[in-house]
Amino acid sequence: MSVGSERKVESERRAEILDTAAIVFASAGLRASLQSIADACGILPGSLYHHFESKEDIFLELVRRYQTELDEIADQAVEQDAGSLSPEERIVALGTTIAGCAVRHRAALLLTLYEPPAGPSQELVQLASRTPAAINTAMLSILKAGRSRGYLRREVDLELLADRICQAMLHGAVGVYHRTRGAERVPAIRCRMLLHGLAVRSPEDARLDRSKARRAADEAIESWGEDGVPGKDDKAARIRAVARSEFARRGYDLTTIRDVAAAAGMSVGTVYRSIESKDNLMASILWSYVEKVTGGWNHIMGSPSTAMEKLDALLWFNINVVHRFAEEHQIQSLGLQLAPPKSPNLTWTFLAQLRQLKTLISEGLRARQLQTEDASLDMLARCAFALIWTPENIVHGAGIRGALRFTRDTVLRGAAKRS
Repeated sequence: MSVGSERKVESERRAEILDTAAIVFASAGLRASLQSIADACGILPGSLYHHFESKEDIFLELVRRYQTELDEIADQAVEQDAGSLSPEERIVALGTTIAGCAVRHRAALLLTLYEPPAGPSQELVQLASRTPAAINTAMLSILKAGRSRGYLRREVDLELLADRICQAMLHGAVGVYHRTRGAERVPAIRCRMLLHGLAVRSPEDARLDRSKARRAADEAIESWGEDGVPGKDDKAARIRAVARSEFARRGYDLTTIRDVAAAAGMSVGTVYRSIESKDNLMASILWSYVEKVTGGWNHIMGSPSTAMEKLDALLWFNINVVHRFAEEHQIQSLGLQLAPPKSPNLTWTFLAQLRQLKTLISEGLRARQLQTEDASLDMLARCAFALIWTPENIVHGAGIRGALRFTRDTVLRGAAKRS
């Protein structure tokens, strides 16, 4: 065999291993061993080490492939002649392509949403923390072109909208819903929800601010009070505070009790004597948060308000949740979608909230206050659920009032001009 042929075979084998590793990590979690990857490839671990010196080398290559494809998608979107496509068609097409890339590279996506596993090289840290600026820029370019053609409203912040659409497309691959029947429609539905809005008629801010649902949301927010700072001798509270930050940074699956102990400056034995297990530790962290979120949602949904007013109140309430409990929200919003972990502690609120949102959408459709696409109620509720939680960077960048204004201008009113 010639040198060129040998290199081609080596390159193909390396690509096969990467493809298999991506599948293993996406289905079994990022802690999957090299042995499990070798088994899935049908080779001995020694053969795998011939191509990759460590698991981190595989992580690096997976993230590089993912980010390279995102950059290529961005370049093609900018260079592509719009031709006869409408602004909406261009926005939806780019969004759908981004979502497809995220699904194909789910393992790499997870590595960029959390900090890499303990002890990573600086190269992996820098690569994984790189923001998807190219696709944001490409989306912003298309949005600006859409505004110049009179498609998008002047009031809408296009930079925030570009970021919001791209995040909605990428995060759709975090969970496993993309594997269900008909899920290929989800990216387009999410895009059009942000463009058209869920409200049949554009609601007035003053009226929404005075609604009983909004009052219920404010009452729930005010009931949170102020969290106390754990004292020096409050060992259990100290462990919970440190673990909360570690779970939010690394993810539940990738954080070990040893990581928590090191961050807290304690021995592993001391931590275990205080919390017994990682599941118990997670429960102690999320219990108060879950009570606050479910209590607020129940209070809003039980208010004598219209479906539109309740939806707006949920937007406001969720913005305040993200602002006040950023770490807990990060743990649950990403953790509940991962497979693994399978801990029931991560899914306490999701199914109940989804049922409430289905009821709300159904009521709004019957009252002709809400508009949606022709899709199952379950799909519509899942798409809406992903959008009524405003991303943390937008909440903290725009402030809670600015985030509400932006969310009303997209999720409720829609960014596109109404005919």
